[in-house]
Parts: sequence; C-alpha cells; structure tokens
Amino acid sequence: MSEIHPSKDIIGSKSRLIWGKKIALGICGSVACVKAPGIARELMRHGGDVWAVMTDAAQQLISPALMEWATGNAVVTKLTGGIEHVALGYAGEGSADLVLIAPATANTIGKIATGIDDTPVTSLATTAVGAGLPIIVAPAMHASMYRHPAVLENIRKIQSMGVQILLPELSEGKAKLLEDDAIVEETIAALRPKDMSGLRVLVTSGPTRSYMDSIRYITNPSSGKMGNAFAAEAAARGAEVTIIAGPISIPRMRARVISVSTTQEMRDAVISELSSSAYDLLVMAAAPLDFEFDHRFDGKLSSASPVDLRLVPVPKILDEAKRLSPRTFVIGFKAEYGLAKEDLVSRAMARLVGSGCEMMVTNELSLPDRGFGSETNETYVVFPDGSPFHIPLKTKREVASQVLDIYLRRSKRC
Repeated sequence: MSEIHPSKDIIGSKSRLIWGKKIALGICGSVACVKAPGIARELMRHGGDVWAVMTDAAQQLISPALMEWATGNAVVTKLTGGIEHVALGYAGEGSADLVLIAPATANTIGKIATGIDDTPVTSLATTAVGAGLPIIVAPAMHASMYRHPAVLENIRKIQSMGVQILLPELSEGKAKLLEDDAIVEETIAALRPKDMSGLRVLVTSGPTRSYMDSIRYITNPSSGKMGNAFAAEAAARGAEVTIIAGPISIPRMRARVISVSTTQEMRDAVISELSSSAYDLLVMAAAPLDFEFDHRFDGKLSSASPVDLRLVPVPKILDEAKRLSPRTFVIGFKAEYGLAKEDLVSRAMARLVGSGCEMMVTNELSLPDRGFGSETNETYVVFPDGSPFHIPLKTKREVASQVLDIYLRRSKRC
C-alpha cells in the first residue's frame, strides 16, 4: 500500500509556485470553516503541503476526517506529548513555512493578541509569533462583533506583531471571510521569493474596444488572464505594480489598477505613467485593437438601414512606449494564428527589432488551451541575441514566472 495519501495527487496540478512549502492551516469555530477544505486543496494545487490544526469549536462544525481527506495529512485536534504546536511553528527543520488561520474568530484573535494559548490554534500562533514565522489571519464573524472596539484593537495589536490580516468583506450584516482565491493568492505571495523587491513594474492587460455608437463596439476575446498573471506574480515577488486594464475582471492582487476601455485610453494611460514615473519594467501583455472606427456616432444607430463603416489603423502603443522611456526594460507580446513555429518566431523577431524592446513573447492562438480565455499558454520568448526560449504548455501564472525569471537574468538583477 502506498505511503502517499491519494488526496495528495493534486499537489502541483496547477503550478509549482509554492512547491515544497509546508502550510499550517488553523481552523476556528466560525461557520466559514466550511471553506477550509477548498482553501487547503487550492493551496495544494499550487504545490503546497497543508497540515490542518483545529479548535474544538471548529470540530463541532466540520469533521477532522474531512480535513484529513482534503490534505492527506493527520489533523491536529489536541496537543499531546508530540508538542504539535512546536513541531509546526518553531521555524526550524520540519516546521511549517507559514501559518494561515482561516477562518479566525474574534475569540481566537483576542487570545493571539494577549498571548493566551489554550487551543491547538492559539498555541500554534503563540509559537509562530515567538519564532518569527510568517502568519496570515483571515477573520470571519458577525459584523457587530467585528466592529467591537476591543476586537478592532486586537486586530491592530496582532498586526503590530507582524501578523498579516486579510480584512473581511462587510456585507449582509457579516464580516465575511475573503473569497478562497484571494486567500490563496495572499498565501502564495507571502511564500514567493522577493527577488523583485524595489522594482517598479507597469503591466497592460486585456482587450480594448472601438465604439461604433454609444452602445455598440468591436473588441477581441482577450480575457486579460496573461496580464493579470504578470501583475500578480511581480507583486508577489515584491515589486510595486501598476496594471492598466481593459474591460476585464481584475482579481484581488497587490497592485494599483487603472481601468480603460479604448485603445486611445490605454495609450494615454501608458504614456502618462511612463512620463510621470520611473518604471524598471513594462510588460505589454494587453491585446489592444489594431483598428478603430474612424467615426463614433452619438446615441444608438437605427438598424433599419445599412451603415457604411470604415476601420483605420491605430498607432502601436509598444512603439511609443519604448521611445518615451528608453531606460525601461520592455517585454512585448505578439499573438499569431495558424503559423508554424518558424514563422511564429520569425514574425516575433521582426516585431522585436521594429519596436526596439528587449524581449518579445509570442504564442499561437489556433492551438487548443492556448491564448485568449484559456488558463494555460505555450510561448516562445525572443531576444535580439541568441535562440528563442520555449516555454511549454503551462498555467499563465507559471509562464509569467518564467518570463520574469528571464527578465531578471537579462537585466542583471540576479
């Protein structure tokens, strides 16, 4: 019989961003603890090894057996001669790399603030604070409890100890636990290397629109997932990030967001940012329209009669950006359709030379699971010198991570 629990088969299925990292997941007696299995398994999909620690109150709501199934590891439900709180929280060999308490109740937050350790979770927290281990606390409770001056003061107090607080979302009279994706992203960010600390990064993301009248427009199916991945990964690695995004959904991330709609608005935003601030890196991952209507009608055009429309090319934002800020390292993107590898790379090289940027990332949209709207991508990274670097099919976050690794090497950062 295999020693590896079958539930661990999912480890690394999405990425290896936190591969080999051990996470102690503290679970308290909020009804939001029903989300703990999902949080644990998503962390595992990014490479984490999760060990659950539960209070008695949490065990009244979800079973330790469920968390053992979810994580593939034995669950700490009480402290024994094995001194589980020390084994997980002392910041030595075999201990956790990070403690995540989600959900955290007002009771547990108060105990952490005052050094009371009468549950497995608070004992783990006390040990981790004393050892300097990274700790993330995600509160969940009724809004009236959250607004209690003592609870707010306790939150501020544990923040002063270096604990990261993921503030809850206030709605329907509740201080609700953040969405799973947000908690997972913050955990990943806390565990990523900070090799981009001190760098300022500008990212463009998503499509743009060209309006025919006040409500109709043309666009493309870009989801912005590639640009979002670059912004999230750069921020997780310590960079100060600004993302200029077309009409897309932006997940929670440590970045300043500038929302735009048209290609002209994206161009103006890029120029404004490069003119007013010194950026070390510009990642042009957006898919702005290459054409726009030469005229925009007011109101709503009648559909009763034909309309003659003319599309005109728009200036390339990439070309203008490099001319405006020559010291900024620029990574361009070029999507193609129905090309063989040789032609794909050749066109990317021609675009690279024409734009003057330092790197060009190109991908083929006609292949499955690649390009617009997909969670994954396969790319070639082209440089002015040397052979193109092939990144095989991976999640877009992993593609972003590899491209940023290349940037750091070529910019002599590492």
